[in-house]
Amino acid sequence: MWPPYYARLKRDTRSAFRQTIRPWSTRVETTQDSGDTATRLAARPPAAGPDTAGEPAPPGKPEPGSVRRRRAGRTRPRAWHLVLSVDVACLLLPAAWVAQYRHAVVVMAVLSVLLFTAGERYRPRLHLSILDELPALLGRTLVAAAVVANVTAVRHNADAAAEGFLRGSASAIGFVVLGRTATGHVIRLVRRRGWSSHRTILVGGGPVAEDLARLLNQHPRYGLRVVGYVDDRGPASPTGEAVSWLGPLARLEDCLRRTGAQVLLVADGEGPERQLIEILRRPAVADCDLMVVPRLRDVGSHPGPLDHVGAIPVVRVRNASLRGPRRHLKRVSDITLSAAGLVVFSPVLLLCMLAVRLEGGPGVFFVQQRVGRDGQHFSLIKFRSVRLPEQSESEPRWSIAGDERIGPVGRVLRRTSLDELPQLWNVLRGDMALVGPRPERPCFVEQFSTENPAYAGRHRVPTGLTGLAQVSGLRGDTSIPDRTRYDNYYIENWSLWLDAKVLLRTIHEVLAARGR
Repeated sequence: MWPPYYARLKRDTRSAFRQTIRPWSTRVETTQDSGDTATRLAARPPAAGPDTAGEPAPPGKPEPGSVRRRRAGRTRPRAWHLVLSVDVACLLLPAAWVAQYRHAVVVMAVLSVLLFTAGERYRPRLHLSILDELPALLGRTLVAAAVVANVTAVRHNADAAAEGFLRGSASAIGFVVLGRTATGHVIRLVRRRGWSSHRTILVGGGPVAEDLARLLNQHPRYGLRVVGYVDDRGPASPTGEAVSWLGPLARLEDCLRRTGAQVLLVADGEGPERQLIEILRRPAVADCDLMVVPRLRDVGSHPGPLDHVGAIPVVRVRNASLRGPRRHLKRVSDITLSAAGLVVFSPVLLLCMLAVRLEGGPGVFFVQQRVGRDGQHFSLIKFRSVRLPEQSESEPRWSIAGDERIGPVGRVLRRTSLDELPQLWNVLRGDMALVGPRPERPCFVEQFSTENPAYAGRHRVPTGLTGLAQVSGLRGDTSIPDRTRYDNYYIENWSLWLDAKVLLRTIHEVLAARGR
């Protein structure tokens, strides 16, 4: 007979196990494409006939098997996995016969891969050609070899050591070129056989979309399989002769769910550009790979890396949702810098706490609800700068600049932005990031999102202790549309270097006392 405590513990453990395993069992069940499961997932759409051909299915009714295809697409090996593995093997191969320089060979391999990644050499491409990649490959591997050779010569104090390493690195560069040639042939073969093709929706129904649909259907080597197009003109548009019409632009999210498409190719739609941008920023759409045909494609050359389908230039737009490895990289940098900041600025924090306590009495911190990533609420921490209880401070006032309730200490804290320092703890906890759109109170988020539809797009990423809008002079009672444009620009062009630039400009703003 179990004692009451152990019996209750056993019962709670079983219940917790069932709650944990239920989502996984449901996932396995829904990936089966059997008749029973398809019935549970969604009703099958009627067969296309004269009256239903090209009509979109009702909203919320995913096409049977679309969930299975989408999940399978997330776990399948990517082309860059193969290219990266072959690059590493080719770069390390010379270590087999230059054993005395194997450490230098490893360092050169790591540096080369980092340079390839920074130069977007592992970004998937539609048109594969070793001749297009050759200048970038040679330039980056030569830079890596030169850096390691100089360090080797200085460390061993002998030119012979550098010469021996350079002979090995020359062979490594040759192997990388041969490896890229081989992987290019393999990827093209896999695409032509139909073993790897990404379901694609064209946005637009004009002549350019028609040409793209024809080229992609004729040449499977690009790896894109067009499943249809969305356009406000309906099936009567020119593209309707090549592929099926899935619905208007406003129903793009529903079309993605029904078809399980992974790629969006924006051609020449009829809808307004503002509407298109708002739709592309929605979470369900932001997870797709986005490609855009430039507007002035036939006039001169275009700056930056371009891909092409036939003779039609295509720009691959980076995913702006900060998910996957980019999100983890940003989070690691936030944890490292916020922890270091709490240690380095601990004397400043103690002095600020003492000053606030002497001026306003107990309660040196001010805690307020703010809206973070994906609309999640969190408690933001600041030094109290107003000589009133927290209940009065939390009243929804947009700006308190010049308020008589701000004492001398509070004025200095706000002027130097030192009242924001406790938010390093929010960053360390994961509520915020060091750099990102500044968080706002829920009532103002609702108001600004109603007045400016692009405002909600700021919450695609974690909110920040500082931001591009703030270091650009948009602090306090300034234009919300201007802030929104700066914040969305930051999100869609994020990089570690952009974060570093914002942090450096923030230090300058603090030292110049350009706070509120």
